[in-house]
Amino acid sequence: MFLSKRGRKSIRYITFGISIWICIQFFAGRTKKQDGKASWKLASLEVTDDVLVNGYATPKAKEAYVAGVKIFYGSQTGTAKGFAAVLAEAVIALTLPAEIINMREYDPDDCLAEETISKNVCVFLVATYTEGQPTENAAWFCKWLEEAANDFRFGKTYLKGMRYAVFGLGNSVYIDHYNTVGKNIDKWLWMLGANRVMTRAEGDCNVAKSKHGSIEADFAAWRARFLLRLQALCKGEKKSCSGNCKKGKCKSKVKQSKEGSDHEQRVSEQENTEVEELFETTSEEESGAEEDGDANSVIDVEDLGKLMGHMKKAKKEHELDERAGKMDRSLRTIGKKEESEQREMITPALRDALTKQGYRLIGSHSGVKLCRWTKSMLRGRGGCYKHTFYGIESHRCMEATPSLACANKCVFCWRHHTNPVGTEWRWKLDQPEMILQEAIENHQSLIKQFRGVPGVKADRFEEAMVAKHCALSLVGEPIMYPKINRFLKLLHGHHISSFLVTNAQFPEEIRNLEPVTQLYVSVDASTKDSLKKIDRPLFKDFWQRFLDSLKALAEKQQRTVYRLTLVKAWNVDELKAYAELVSLGKPDFIEVKGVTYCGESSASNLTMANVPWHEEVVRFVQELAELLPDYEIACEHEHSNCLLIAHQKFKIHGEWYTWIDYDRFQELVQNYDESGGSKTFTAADYMARTPCWAVFGSRERGFDPLDTRYQRKNKKDISGC
Repeated sequence: MFLSKRGRKSIRYITFGISIWICIQFFAGRTKKQDGKASWKLASLEVTDDVLVNGYATPKAKEAYVAGVKIFYGSQTGTAKGFAAVLAEAVIALTLPAEIINMREYDPDDCLAEETISKNVCVFLVATYTEGQPTENAAWFCKWLEEAANDFRFGKTYLKGMRYAVFGLGNSVYIDHYNTVGKNIDKWLWMLGANRVMTRAEGDCNVAKSKHGSIEADFAAWRARFLLRLQALCKGEKKSCSGNCKKGKCKSKVKQSKEGSDHEQRVSEQENTEVEELFETTSEEESGAEEDGDANSVIDVEDLGKLMGHMKKAKKEHELDERAGKMDRSLRTIGKKEESEQREMITPALRDALTKQGYRLIGSHSGVKLCRWTKSMLRGRGGCYKHTFYGIESHRCMEATPSLACANKCVFCWRHHTNPVGTEWRWKLDQPEMILQEAIENHQSLIKQFRGVPGVKADRFEEAMVAKHCALSLVGEPIMYPKINRFLKLLHGHHISSFLVTNAQFPEEIRNLEPVTQLYVSVDASTKDSLKKIDRPLFKDFWQRFLDSLKALAEKQQRTVYRLTLVKAWNVDELKAYAELVSLGKPDFIEVKGVTYCGESSASNLTMANVPWHEEVVRFVQELAELLPDYEIACEHEHSNCLLIAHQKFKIHGEWYTWIDYDRFQELVQNYDESGGSKTFTAADYMARTPCWAVFGSRERGFDPLDTRYQRKNKKDISGC
């Protein structure tokens, strides 16, 4: 084929133009490696970022590095479920989709492998239950995951590509099983090839050992770090290695920014294996050179400086993340000096929660609240069972506590476990003078709210402004307060009688306790297994502490009481065991009360089916009294579903003397204090005759005839004391 002169000239121009274009592209594609050596490539051949359409380069859509967040929760009391909701809101605020998943309703066999290609980040919020077991709703998931991790058919790459983070909820009191479930899930996912996006974190509901003062604060600190990590992932930073690596030098074609490429290396399989043997967890965030290849790979000397620089930078980022989110003041005290300082028991989040429930909080660890029986007696609608059994004036009773913390997490706790828990005092200590003064002022403020309320009796309103009794049973364990004896003396100095309730976990404190008007011990079960099931104590030696507390009670000279709470199908079939415990502590009185149902709660699985009928309580008490030769049924308070068994020494000439001469008690305790404890006194020195309407078998069944009984309609019984 022959071309004309004009055609050949055109071809030369075209050829020359193409040459120029190639040279421009050649120099434009020149790049520098980090070590200073030049490499060359043709930008026109890179079709990963641009696509040629009709001769024009069209940019591809920006790659989405994170598709969304799936939040799995395993919860017993609802804490993990609540955390999941909070985290979901925070994720959505980052314009990312979030899904909350109950682990009971998730089939890992069918669905989990899909997360290897979904580009989701999976978050596991899991609680550890008794003896290190998973919660009921997470049991199947954990069982499947454990079997898969140990089944060679799944292999170490089954979940390769899945990204996850774990936050465990536990109690450090059970040190042998602390956060076992979270550790196991983290380990099993790693064994199946999944990639951590950050180090596993732990929340401790034992506020004495919690890093940030409460499990809520622990979660808040972790959440702040996770959100920062999530934002980094969304930008494509520290993206997982493609797997095409050799000696730590990634050959992935994926482009990243210079800043992001500093963290491209990942921890080798050998390093991960060594770490897992120690049950520690590393992450992409904190790892220096992860590698999916040879486990025996080494680091070149020329790369050592680069690796050390990365480790320093990762450490700095970790410290900055700890301070992220501008959490409450407790989150800012992360240094050694701050950690050694005593925290306040009431965190800001806890203060908000308790205030909404009607508490008047005092200082950093105390509070008061108005009992519903106080309100009832102000209106002439009857008093509580202590009015029937012991003659207190319910409208003049102040319900308070100098310690909101408790060493148990009882299934029937009417406070739904909003209070902190702990086994020893490690918080800031408020002075008893301040606590009592503010308790009285807050109680009076609550009483004033009833001025002019229809039905409130004027004379009782005036009497209620001066507290005469103090029920130290509001919430928590008042005997934990280190200055409880000083607080009791101040109460008596104000001519306020004291009714102190303890959960029988502090025997030494019971022995050292100064005289109180009446000392209660909660005996919620009669065997070790049932006590563990019902009270859920924090102490590992809870049963021995329980028995020692009963023995310490037997040494007291003032009035002592066993308080039994009957939970149907839980502890109503242990009559002989209860009788043995009575012989151990020799109480003056035994209160037996049917459990109060406080409505549905994530903190307990009790239902109305667990509440015994009053006649069932009567039958239990009658059978128990037959096993106690020195005791008889003395009083009944039907509308509290409660009965009183009393020692026969309080029955004089056929009449019961279960009531208290409060003026006489004040005289006796004053003489005791002034004599330095030499002038002792006993329960028999301040007893008073029980009115006939309060005696068991009376027509009134414990309701004071001076008041008018009011039947509550469609409302729960939320009696507190």
